[in-house]
Amino acid sequence: MAREQLPIPPHFQPEKLSEVWKVPYQERAEEAAKWARQHKILPASRDAYRISLMLVDVQNTFCIPEYELYVGGRSGTGAMDDNRRICEFIYRNLDVITEICPTMDTHQAMQIFHAIFLVNDKGEHPEPYTLVSPEDIEQGIWKFNPELSPSLQIDEAYGQEYLQHYTHKLRKGGKYDLTIWPYHAMLGGIGHALVSSVEEAIFFHSVARYSQPDFQVKGGNPFTENYSVLSPEVLEDADGEKIAEKNTRFIKKLLEFDAVIIAGEAKSHCVAWTIDDLLSEILTSDRKLAEKVYLLDDCSSPVVIPGVVDYTDEADAAFQRFADAGMHVVRSTEPIASWPGMAF
Repeated sequence: MAREQLPIPPHFQPEKLSEVWKVPYQERAEEAAKWARQHKILPASRDAYRISLMLVDVQNTFCIPEYELYVGGRSGTGAMDDNRRICEFIYRNLDVITEICPTMDTHQAMQIFHAIFLVNDKGEHPEPYTLVSPEDIEQGIWKFNPELSPSLQIDEAYGQEYLQHYTHKLRKGGKYDLTIWPYHAMLGGIGHALVSSVEEAIFFHSVARYSQPDFQVKGGNPFTENYSVLSPEVLEDADGEKIAEKNTRFIKKLLEFDAVIIAGEAKSHCVAWTIDDLLSEILTSDRKLAEKVYLLDDCSSPVVIPGVVDYTDEADAAFQRFADAGMHVVRSTEPIASWPGMAF
């Protein structure tokens, strides 16, 4: 008999997806336990076929319209639509998702992709969404802000040399140029928190299945961007000294699951680079492992700033490349049992 998807619990309110609110934990915990009994949902530890759901940066800063880096996509409602489908996907597949791994973009003010890090000859900082190329650094258009030296414990010469090295490293690696982003996902701020509706769904899953979410914090290193949860953009400085490292523990853990499902924001940046890093690891070991990865195409949107940037084509091209490598691009609204290779 084919598996039937579970119903959506009555507490889920899609109209609240664009709001920030307090999850009533005790009430939801009691409901989740009752829901598990009612629908004969077993603890995740008994799963013979283990499924990981990685939710990339489903945080207020990216998903709520009035917050700093709202990912609207071309429709303007991208992240909100994505999160409705993510919540529905979790609830409908509560009984087969073994573990949920939310990633948390986590920043402070003094980081290489924030305006304060750079100055020009007038002492001005770059505007948000400025792209900083190696040529900009070579020509002195933008320089390291020496006022940051004490806090970052580096001298001005090192900071300038590092900027030159960093922008060249991005170019050589085929990455986007250094982007100056608005201050976002600030540690301790409301924007850093998970979207309330998604947090509620994760908590409900945790209690119903006795499965602790595996939160992955990324992005706190002041000297590198960290789009991918698996690896920062740059790992060494100009002298070859290590400044960051890959998240090898998490990579190993993901590849031990029977299936890995990936969704979140933004499709063109943190989602794409995370998948790209995962694929690179797979290609160094066993190409067949790519077939256990499922990308929820309708639960991720690209960065689109009307009149400024539109990364839709880049995001679509990346997903096509991942599919060509053997990963499955699927839709959350399709029964998970119908996905190719899914064998729970």
